[in-house]
Amino acid sequence: MAVSGFEGFEKRLELNFSHDDPAIGIGFRQLDFQSLEKVLHAVQCTVVSALGNQYFDSYVLSESSLFVYPTKIIIKTCGTTQLLKSIPPLLHHAASMDLNICACRYTRGKFIFPEEQPYPHTSFEEEIVYLEENLPENLCCRKASVMPSKLSSHSWHVFSACDQSKMVMHKSPYDDQLYTLEVCMTGLDKVLARKFFRCPNSGKTGDSVGKEMSESSRVCDINPNALICEFAFDTCGYSMNGIDGDRYSTIHVTPEDGFSYASFECVASIYDDIVEVLNKAVQVFRPATLSVATTCTNREVWMLVAKAIEPLGMKLRSCTMDDISDVGSVVFQVFTSR
Repeated sequence: MAVSGFEGFEKRLELNFSHDDPAIGIGFRQLDFQSLEKVLHAVQCTVVSALGNQYFDSYVLSESSLFVYPTKIIIKTCGTTQLLKSIPPLLHHAASMDLNICACRYTRGKFIFPEEQPYPHTSFEEEIVYLEENLPENLCCRKASVMPSKLSSHSWHVFSACDQSKMVMHKSPYDDQLYTLEVCMTGLDKVLARKFFRCPNSGKTGDSVGKEMSESSRVCDINPNALICEFAFDTCGYSMNGIDGDRYSTIHVTPEDGFSYASFECVASIYDDIVEVLNKAVQVFRPATLSVATTCTNREVWMLVAKAIEPLGMKLRSCTMDDISDVGSVVFQVFTSR
């Protein structure tokens, strides 16, 4: 933990791969658990709970989450983890399975305690240099940007790199129907945040207390169709991964007063009622400030965000858009309580 307090804002890395054989099967999912642990050791986190289905494997980490698909890895970590150090070992394992990286995307918010971050996360400039040095040359279409807002405490950092020829070759029409929401919330309602503190000396496991937190906070109602894997930390804090078919959702909570933080991330389809899902997620925490980064090919999707959040007594303060070659657009919106 940082001396100042725990850093809630996560770093998120997504790596996409291709394979010459379209019938690749389980792909990255064949990686044994010991190899995964070594990758996470480089990042400085561990697995605390796991769940999977026919589409992907989901791991709750000591600092956030890991999702492993046959040709995609998503790893999200908070605190003072060194997330980008996962890239060299992951690329090594990919090569051993004849998987070729075709896209990389790194995103994060603005750190609450930037001075506590270790290399290579001491600045966005340093992160860019590390990414440039550790990604192969075929990812030649690269872009880095900082998306600002009217609030100095909230900005969005995006780095993307892709091999456009491989992305076009392996992209399906279904991909254009999906989008990703990354929600960062600060200044959580104090009463609601108390639901994510553990009773001392209860003798219960982190899994069982996590389940109780999911029910008492109504996290489990956000998507009733999802299979949930959760964990409660000592003496406070909570993480959850949800699995619904080939899509995931995840929540992470740092409830301490003074630097309280919660995140909600999900993959949704243009046919989903994302207004209801996002409205439920925000009501779990009632934050003073929140930001939403929507990554999508359909530019109209981001307009639904305000419809979900403004009825909760929050006001849109700023909206920034940027085009990213491999994913379409990223729209960054910041809301505050009225």
